[in-house]
Amino acid sequence: MDAQTGRRRLELDWLRVLAILTVFVAHCGRFFDTAGWHVKNRTTYPSMDLWAGLLVTWLMPLLFLISGASVYFALRKGAARFVRDRAMRLLLPLVVGIFTHVILAVYLERHTQGGFRGSFFDFLPHYFDGFYLFGGNFAWMGLHLWYLEVLFVFSLVCLPLFQWLMAGSGRRLLARLGDLLARPGAVYLLALPGTLLMLLLDPANVLLANRGWGGWSLPTHFFFFLGGLVIISHDGLQDRIRRQGWPSLAVGLLLLLAVGAIAGGPGEESFGTPEYALVAVLHSLASWCWVLGILGLALKYLTVYRPFLGYAGEAVLPFYILHQSVILGLGYFVVQWPIPDLVKYGVILISSLAVTLALYEFLVRRSNLLRVLFGLKPLPRKTAGRPAEAGAVRP
Repeated sequence: MDAQTGRRRLELDWLRVLAILTVFVAHCGRFFDTAGWHVKNRTTYPSMDLWAGLLVTWLMPLLFLISGASVYFALRKGAARFVRDRAMRLLLPLVVGIFTHVILAVYLERHTQGGFRGSFFDFLPHYFDGFYLFGGNFAWMGLHLWYLEVLFVFSLVCLPLFQWLMAGSGRRLLARLGDLLARPGAVYLLALPGTLLMLLLDPANVLLANRGWGGWSLPTHFFFFLGGLVIISHDGLQDRIRRQGWPSLAVGLLLLLAVGAIAGGPGEESFGTPEYALVAVLHSLASWCWVLGILGLALKYLTVYRPFLGYAGEAVLPFYILHQSVILGLGYFVVQWPIPDLVKYGVILISSLAVTLALYEFLVRRSNLLRVLFGLKPLPRKTAGRPAEAGAVRP
């Protein structure tokens, strides 16, 4: 919602929906790329790594930038309500996921990779044996739900900074920063803080610099998050990004091709070497160019309301929460079938989409208890029997 005009920022709604759908498509393909995942197909394909590498460049950075922009509007409701809303929309679904459907993903990983023999119910007591990522099973970060966890932490830790930026001298500083970045070419300076961190932080540091968080480190995600707030606070900066949409994408593509020509992709070089520094700089700039290009095109073309957006805008969070567990539960069986791998991918994609949407439509959407547990507002009493009218996003 635009705090100045009272209308929804439809481009942010569209981007959020389209980005989560892209995450869904990408996760359906994780059975077939060469990187490690919870469950893998017998045959994997290096060509799938190219697709995954392209998505790594912009997908999670874009989601964090959208989240930062949304924080700018959410803070207008006051700090206390902001914290409460973050807890209900992010923390509660995370905790619910950790103690329910995420257990299935951990079990399938241990079962298929030789870490556990037995049924799912045999595994349940062992779920609490140690911490995931540190040799154990308890998925304290919620596996794919780590995005909700990190976003909640970012929101709380940065609340004093954001409050300062929203009023008084902080607001004036934010306006001057927007004026500076709105100058021709200056918007790409947003890449500078994250790029410097990539050069200084060793990826061997699991929590701070490791790129296992959607292909990027947590500090890098933070600067995309902060960048979203800076961009959405300044109309002139948004206008500059809108006019540079296609050029930004073109530059991003060229930079990504340069990364591939130098090293075949980021993360393969030794930390501290000139090659590592060059690839880190080029990949960071490429990421910002892709994100700014996509945002620019959205600001230009995705400003029209469609009925699909009303439904999808509400469904996007429960869909994200459920989708990976559904994909893994179905894919575990499909990858064992004696059919062509391309057909396997199609079956996983279509069936997982149908099941995830069905779970949302017939369970989550129609139950106030489940709505709350999955981060949605409960239905008003007078419309509790007519869920189709709830949660519509309207201009």
